[in-house]
Amino acid sequence: MSIYDIPLKTIEYKDTTLKEYRNRYMLIVNVASKCGFTKQYEGLEKLYKKYKDRNFVVLGFPCNQFASQEPGSESDIISFCKINYDVTFPMFSKIYVNGDNTHQLYKYLKSEKSGLLGTQMIKWNFTKFLVSDKGQVIKRFAPFTTPEKIDEYLTKEIFK
Repeated sequence: MSIYDIPLKTIEYKDTTLKEYRNRYMLIVNVASKCGFTKQYEGLEKLYKKYKDRNFVVLGFPCNQFASQEPGSESDIISFCKINYDVTFPMFSKIYVNGDNTHQLYKYLKSEKSGLLGTQMIKWNFTKFLVSDKGQVIKRFAPFTTPEKIDEYLTKEIFK
């Protein structure tokens, strides 16, 4: 099974997969509304707008596993994102990124790119995975890596 075949739900609870993002670079991020890194939504939206016409997309996956930083419903989440950060990039329903209920997408991402010292565990919200236009996980960014730093990487390595 490829990354494109993994079953997902949009933030509106519609069944989907990542097939519509085939041939695009994807930045997959576990997000939260009440996190110290929440302000990264602004930078993620800027990245999305800057590169969306160059086959790039940011995909947000809300997660409530870290200090209950995403306690609201999906409608609360999308409302928060629109009102506070004018988010237009695709958002998905809440998922688990660690533990027994880890979503299949995050099992896949973590198995392809481990974190610091080889750990697969997601340490916090706003961990980011860059997936190539061919579906390969090419980079994992820590939560403290800002979208601006990712922009530098994209400019140097992807969109030269």
